[in-house]
Order: sequence, then C-alpha cells, then structure tokens
Amino acid sequence: MSDLIAKTSMDQRLAEIVRPTIEDMGFELVRIRLQGGKTPMLQIMAERPDGGIEVDECAEISTALSAVLDVEDPILDTYTLEVGSPGIDRPLTRLKDFDTFEGYEAKIETHELIDGRKRFKGVLAGIEGSEVLVNVEEGTIGLQFDWLADAKLVLTDELIKEMLKARKAAGTAPKDLDESQFDEIAADDAAQEE
Repeated sequence: MSDLIAKTSMDQRLAEIVRPTIEDMGFELVRIRLQGGKTPMLQIMAERPDGGIEVDECAEISTALSAVLDVEDPILDTYTLEVGSPGIDRPLTRLKDFDTFEGYEAKIETHELIDGRKRFKGVLAGIEGSEVLVNVEEGTIGLQFDWLADAKLVLTDELIKEMLKARKAAGTAPKDLDESQFDEIAADDAAQEE
C-alpha cells in the first residue's frame, strides 16, 4: 500500500533521506514536496505521533534536516527548506489519517474515474481494511486508499473549534484565547446566511 506523503520519485527519494531523522526526533513525516520555481522549495510537514507540533519543534527539525540534506546533497540547485505543521485543513496522506479524522468533512481526489467522477466531498466515516469510507450525498462509499491522488480536510467552524479545544487541553493554545468569540463568529455567520 502506498501513501500520499511523497508523490513524485524525487519526493520519495527525499522522504527516504529525511524520514529517519524526523522519526528519531519523535515526530512523523506527514508530507514532503519539492516545488519548482526560480528558487525551488522543499516543503516538509511533520507532527507528533499524537498530532500537533510547535514552531520551535519545526525549527529543531529544520536544523537537523539541513545537516542531513547537506551531507546527502540530493538537490543540485539552491533551494529553500520549509518545515511546518499540517495545519487545520491538513492533507490526509496516511490511511490512519482517515480514521483519526472520522466525522470531519474532506475533499478527496482519485487517480482514475470512479463511477464517472474523480472528486468526492463528504464526511469521513473511518476505514475498513484498506478502504476509506466517506459519507457523500448518495450514501456511504468506500474508496481504496491506493486509488487516492489527493485528500485534505475542509476548513469548517466545527473543525476549527475542535482543534482549538484540543490545543487548549494539551496546553498549547494561546493563553489569552477566548473561545466565546468563536461562538459569536459562528452565530454571526449563521445569521448572515439566513
């Protein structure tokens, strides 16, 4: 079974180089992409096994990976290294992500047409073996993980609230966070939609 962590052969090669260092530091590789441009950018997303990552941890990973990449020298041109978190509307790159984020809305794209379409949007309903379950308008469908080309969470008010609650419970939310403001924003948005 493949994953969506690294798409191209170069990304896969880079993942093989950086993954051991990231894992030795107690983190997991979520996604890696070498993006072209005038100055190419190597974008790496990582997190703790239980989720989340802080800015100072990203800096530590960046420092460690810079040393490894300087020795291995897999990228011929000058490039920028960017290490960050997957974010709230994160990419779903591993089968376990679809189980972890069960109940949240996601956008999924497949490599091939499935019943006449490649794009699916719905609420994640977990996994069954190597199949990703998604509640779409027509009902619950199962997509083989190997069929997926891309997947990410959809940024919703519910997702934002849950992530803020998780950060607060973990003690990583800003100290002056007033959750009541988010409830008012959601109420204001609902009133404007009517």
